Amino acid sequence: MPELPEVEALAGFLTGHLVGRTVERVLPVAVSVLKTYDPPLTALEGREVTGVRRHGKFLALSTGGGPHLVVHLARAGWLRWQETLPDAPPRPGKGPLALRVRLAGGGGFDLTEAGTQKRLAAYCVHDVSDVPGVARLGPDPLSPDFTPDAFAGLLRGERRQIKGVLRDQGVIAGIGNAYSDEILHAARMSPFKLAASLTEDETAALYGALRTVLHEAVERARGHAAGELKAEKKSGLRVHGRTGQPCPVCGDTVREVSFSDSSLQYCPTCQTGGKPLADRRLSRLLK
Repeated sequence: MPELPEVEALAGFLTGHLVGRTVERVLPVAVSVLKTYDPPLTALEGREVTGVRRHGKFLALSTGGGPHLVVHLARAGWLRWQETLPDAPPRPGKGPLALRVRLAGGGGFDLTEAGTQKRLAAYCVHDVSDVPGVARLGPDPLSPDFTPDAFAGLLRGERRQIKGVLRDQGVIAGIGNAYSDEILHAARMSPFKLAASLTEDETAALYGALRTVLHEAVERARGHAAGELKAEKKSGLRVHGRTGQPCPVCGDTVREVSFSDSSLQYCPTCQTGGKPLADRRLSRLLK
C-alpha cells in the first residue's frame, strides 16, 4: 500500500507534470472506482490543473475555478504516468485499469488496481474536505505543528496497542502497515505495547523514530518517477516484508505475526526482549 512517503513523492512528481496543463478527458473504467456523482467528472474537463497536494494517503488535484479530483490508492492501487496515451478509449472490465486522465496536448495518467478487492477510490468534489476519509484525518506527522507534546497528547489515555494507534488515520494521517513496523523497530518497541503505558522517555523515543523514519523515506522517494516508487519503498524497509531475513541492526531473524488480512514484522531482540510473539491465528499474543 502506498503510504505517506510514496504519496508525498507522487504529489511532487505530479506537480511537475500536471500543474499548468489542461484536463481533456476523465474516463472512469471500473464501476467501483468513482465514489461521487455531483459534481460529475466532466466538470474537470477543460480546466487547468493548479495544484497537487497530499492529505494523509490521499492525493488531491485542484483545478482553476473547478472541482478537485481526490484519489486514494488503497492497498493495491497505483498511478501510472504515460507521456503518450492510446488513442482508443479504454474498455471496461479489461485488466487492472480503473480510471484514465488525459491531458490536452497528449499524455496523462492511469489509475490501476491489481487483485479482486476493488478498494481504489476517486472522488470529484467541490472541496477536499467533502471526502469523508479526508475530513476525519488526524494531524500530519510532517507538519511543524506535530510537536513532541502534540504527539504525547494523542497517546494519552489511549488503551489500544501502539501498532494500531500509529495506523489509525484519525489519530495520525498517512502511516500504514509498513511504516508503523519500521517506526516501532527504530524505536525498539513491541507493536503490542499499550499506548497509554508508554513512559515519557519511551514516548520521546517513539516520536523521534517516527519523524526520522518518515523524513528519511520521503527523502529517498523524492525525485523518483511514479513507476520507480514501489521498488524504492521496498529497498528502504528494514523489517517490514522481510520475514526470515536477518535484522540489519542485531542480526536476529525477523519474525511475523499474521492476521486475517494483513501481517506485521518485527525483530525479537530489538523489540520484545528476545521473546517471539505468538501468531494471533494460532494462540493469544504473548505480552
